[in-house]
Parts: sequence; C-alpha cells; structure tokens
Amino acid sequence: MSGSQEPKPIRILVVCLGNICRSPSPMGEAVLQHEANRLKLPVTVDSAGTGDYHIGKIPDGRTMDTCKKHGVPVNHRARQLEEKDFNEFDYILASDNQNLSNIQRVAPRNPKAQVVLFGSFGDDKAIVDPYYGPPGDLSAFEECYKQCLAYSEGLLKSVYGDEIYNARSSEAEATTGQL
Repeated sequence: MSGSQEPKPIRILVVCLGNICRSPSPMGEAVLQHEANRLKLPVTVDSAGTGDYHIGKIPDGRTMDTCKKHGVPVNHRARQLEEKDFNEFDYILASDNQNLSNIQRVAPRNPKAQVVLFGSFGDDKAIVDPYYGPPGDLSAFEECYKQCLAYSEGLLKSVYGDEIYNARSSEAEATTGQL
C-alpha cells in the first residue's frame, strides 16, 4: 500500500439477542475482528445483546470451541445494547430481522451508526441461531461461523473497496505462507 492513503478507522457493533453465541458477541465480533486484524485494517469491533439475559457472562462454550478450531481468539463478556452505542459506532450489525427491529425501535433520532442486517453484506440472510442445538452438536455453530466469516469479508470489501481488501488479503496470505 505504499504511496496510497491509509484506510479510515471504523467501529462496528454486532448485535444479537443475548450476546453469548452468534452476536458475534462472541462469534460475529470475534470473526470480524480477526479478519480485520489479519488484513491489518483499522477496525474495532464489539458486540452486545438486545436482551439483558446474560450480562457479564462469557460466551457459550460451543462458540468458544468453534472459534478456537478456526484460530479465532475470543475475549468477551456479554453486555446489553446502550443508547450511546448509536453514536460511538459507525455500524451496528443485527444478527437477524427480529434484532434489527428491536435495535431500530430503541435507536435515537439521527444516530451516527448505520443500523443494518449483518447478512446484508452477503446473502441477506439472518445468522443461524445455534444456541438451541443438541448438546455436543457443533454443526449449527459451524454454520454460524461460516456466515460470520462471509459477512465479515463482504462488510470489509464494502467499506474499504475491493482493491484495498484484495491487496491486504494477498499480503496476509503471502505473510502466512512464509511462516
């Protein structure tokens, strides 16, 4: 990227219901932050829940296991969406349409943040809610991971453009190949 302008920093909040599974609370937040770090893009990611069910708790163990399998670090304690988030973040990404409606309902007038469905940066689908799957079955968490990765790539391409994204991706792959 020599001679070119550095990408602008952005702040992103990923939101689900309870902030312990897909919210990327852990999963979405962790995957998006990991991808931004891999590409050396100036992105700060956090997550929150629209509900107050799990405030202060660590992510679901199945989320942690799935992220660990893919080399994605998770460092998070659940929190609830707050009014200040609408002006501290550039994007607030909802995991599904119900959470999108809940976020829009509590949003202040003229927020700084763009509030959108995370899936709008991909196939326009809601992120799979893996929480209620059978014990020991990580297939829904694996699907959630794949969606979070695809939507993270789509978001970063949308924000920074294909040229910067592809250049950074090539640099990251070249660096990884040298290890």
